Amino acid sequence: MKTPIWLLLFSLAGCTVGPDYVKPEVETPAAFKQADGTQWKQAEPQDHVQRGPWWQVFNDELLNQLVPQVEVSNQTLRAALARYQQAVAGTRAARADLFPTIGSTLSRTRSQSSQLGNRTFNGNRLNTNNTLSANLSWEADIWGRISRTVEANRAGTDASASDVSAALLSAQAELVQNYFALRLADSQRLVLEDSIATYEKSLQQTRNRYAAGVASKADVVQAETQLNATRAQALDTGILRAQLENAIAVLTGKPPSSLSIPVTRLTEQLPLVPVGLPSQLLERRPDVAAAERRVAAANAQIGVAKAAFFPTVNLSVNGGFQSTSSANLIDIANRFWSVGPALALTLFDAGRRRALSDQAIAAYDEQVANYRQTTLTAFQEVEDNLAALNVLQQEIVLQTQALQAARQSLEISTNQYQAGLISYLDVVTVANIALNNERTLLTLRGQQFAATVQLMRALGGGWEPGTALPHMQESARQKE
Repeated sequence: MKTPIWLLLFSLAGCTVGPDYVKPEVETPAAFKQADGTQWKQAEPQDHVQRGPWWQVFNDELLNQLVPQVEVSNQTLRAALARYQQAVAGTRAARADLFPTIGSTLSRTRSQSSQLGNRTFNGNRLNTNNTLSANLSWEADIWGRISRTVEANRAGTDASASDVSAALLSAQAELVQNYFALRLADSQRLVLEDSIATYEKSLQQTRNRYAAGVASKADVVQAETQLNATRAQALDTGILRAQLENAIAVLTGKPPSSLSIPVTRLTEQLPLVPVGLPSQLLERRPDVAAAERRVAAANAQIGVAKAAFFPTVNLSVNGGFQSTSSANLIDIANRFWSVGPALALTLFDAGRRRALSDQAIAAYDEQVANYRQTTLTAFQEVEDNLAALNVLQQEIVLQTQALQAARQSLEISTNQYQAGLISYLDVVTVANIALNNERTLLTLRGQQFAATVQLMRALGGGWEPGTALPHMQESARQKE
C-alpha cells in the first residue's frame, strides 16, 4: 500500500532547520556600586508593564496635567506607534504563508483557427471556450522557512512595541526634565528680582547719603552699576525660559504659541529614591527589551537562510468546468481536475545561499553585541545618576552653609558701611558673593531634579508595576 502524499508531507513537517533561540548571556554586576549592595537576579524583559504616572511623585499639579498629553499628542510617539502597527501587519502577512492560497477563475474566450483536411482548405472556424475553475496551492513548511520567518517577524513586532514604550518614556522624561529646568529659570529670575528690589533700596539710600554729604559719588555709581547688571541678568533668564516652554509645548503636540506656563518657584521636594533598588526596575527598560527581541529576530533569520539549502515542496490542486457552451458549463461531463506535488531545488547559485547564510550569522552576532552594549549602558546610566545624586546632596549641604555665611557677611558689611567703616564697593563685592552663592544653590537643586528624572528613566520609569499600555493591551500574537 502506497503512503498518501499528505501523510508523507506531514511526517516531514517539524524538520525546522536553524538554531533555536537562546537568550544571550550578559555579565551582570552583583550590586550597584552606588547603591549599597543591591542584589540582582536573572533579568526578564518587562517593558510591557506600564511605567505608571511616575512623575506624580513630584506632587506638581501642572506637571501632572502636561505629561499625560505626551501619549495622546506627541508626533514622535505617533510615528513609533505607526511603525509598531506596520510590524504587526507584517507578522500577520508572514503567518498567512503557513496556510493554503485559494483562487478561482471564470473566463470566456473566442478564437479563430484554420482547418486542413485531405490537403484542401475548408475555411475558417470560430471556437468558444468557457471555463470556471478553482485552484489551491500550499507550500509545505518542511524545513521551517515560513515558521522561522513568522518567528522573526514576531520578535521584530515585540521589538517595535518596546520601541514605542522607549519613545514614550523618553518623551515623558524629557518633558519632566524641561519642566523642572523651567522652574529653575523661574527661581533664578525671582531671586534676581528680589535682589533688584534690595539694590533699588540700597541705591536710594546711597543717593540720600550722597545728598547728605556722607557718601561719595563713586558709591552712587557703584550702586547703579550693581542694580543695572542684576536687571540684565534677570532679563537674560527669559531666553532659556521661553525655549523650555516652547520645547514642552512641542512635546505635548502643540504649537509653542498655544502654551503658557505661569512663573513659579521651584518648591517641590525630591522623592525618596530607595537605596536597595530591586532588579526588576532595570528589567523593565524598554530599550533593553527591544535589543533582546532583535537578537531573537536575527536568530530566526539564520533558520530562514539555512532553509534555502533544502528543496521546497508545493502542493497544487486545480478543478472546475470547461465547455464551449455557457448554458451547460456546470455539468458533470465538463469537469476537469488535477492534483500533485512539485519539488524545487536550486542546484547551483555560485555561493549565493552560503553568502546569505553567513550574512545572517553575522547579523545575529551584531545584534548580540548591541544587546550586551545596551545592557551595559543601562547599568552605567543608573550608576551615573546614583553617583550624581550622592555627590549633589553633599554639595548642597556645603553650599547651604556657604550661602548662610555669605548672607551673614553681607549683613555685617551693610552695617559697617552705614557706620562709615567701609566703602560701598566692599558691600557690592559681598552682595555679589551672596547672590552667586544663592544662584549656585539653586543650580545644584536643579541638577538634583534632573538627575532624579534621569535615574527614574534609567530604571524604566517609576517603581510600581501597572497594567499594559493602552495601545499595547493586545499582544502582537493576539492581533495576528
